[in-house]
Amino acid sequence: MRCRTFEVDKAEAKMLGVCSGIARMTGVDATIVRIGFVVATLVGGWPWTLVAYVVLALVGQPKRARARLNRHAGGFHSVETGAPRDIDRRLAEIDTYVASSNSRLAREIEELR
Repeated sequence: MRCRTFEVDKAEAKMLGVCSGIARMTGVDATIVRIGFVVATLVGGWPWTLVAYVVLALVGQPKRARARLNRHAGGFHSVETGAPRDIDRRLAEIDTYVASSNSRLAREIEELR
C-alpha cells in the first residue's frame, strides 16, 4: 500500500520504523529498503546514513492508526493485533453466565416474576 507522505511505521519496525515508512511510501518491500540502507552505509555512506536515519525517525510523523476489524466466527478481531475487542470478551462472559446452568441466575429470574 502506497502513501503520499512519509510516516514512521512503528508497527512494522525493526528499529525506529524509518525503513518500513520509506517502504510504505514508495511501495517497495521493506526488506529491500533495509538491505539498501545497509549497503549504502557499508559502501561509503557512514556516518551520514546513520544521521539521515535518526533525522527521519525524529521528523517523521507516526503512522496514523486505522481501526480495521475482521469478522471471525467468535466475533470481531483487530487486524493489527489479532486480539478480540473488549466488547467481544465481555459479551462472551455474559453468554457464558446466561447459558450455563446457574442456579443463582435462575433464582434471580424467579424473584423478578
